[in-house]
Amino acid sequence: MLLTSLDRFRDIGLLILRLGWGWAYLWIHGGPKIFGGVERWEKLGGAMSYLGVDFAPVFWGFMAALSEFGGAILLTLGFFFRPALIFMFITMVMAAVSHLGRGDGLGMASHAIENAIVFASLFLVGPGKYSLDESLRK
Repeated sequence: MLLTSLDRFRDIGLLILRLGWGWAYLWIHGGPKIFGGVERWEKLGGAMSYLGVDFAPVFWGFMAALSEFGGAILLTLGFFFRPALIFMFITMVMAAVSHLGRGDGLGMASHAIENAIVFASLFLVGPGKYSLDESLRK
């Protein structure tokens, strides 16, 4: 098969993906939200109202921010990799629901949907051999 010799670099590819995606996600998405404070968390948590959950928006917003910030760190390290991706996936589904619920359309929701797809895929593939999970498993 064409370029099958590159299969030997699969774990390096996963490492590059984890480092790049995780680092970018940490600073572009998670950092501003976790350090945004109570007002930012309340706005984020308001997305739960699209599911009929109208209580504790600050709590839900903080959990979303923590999911993105902490999840990005764990993604980068490949530590508690799959549990972190579950939370990040759920957060992205809620972000997509929020965009669609506000009537923003697929154009605005697409980024969250794309991230959810990446997180679901990484959940299935795993962190690769150059990860803390793999190192600690040995």
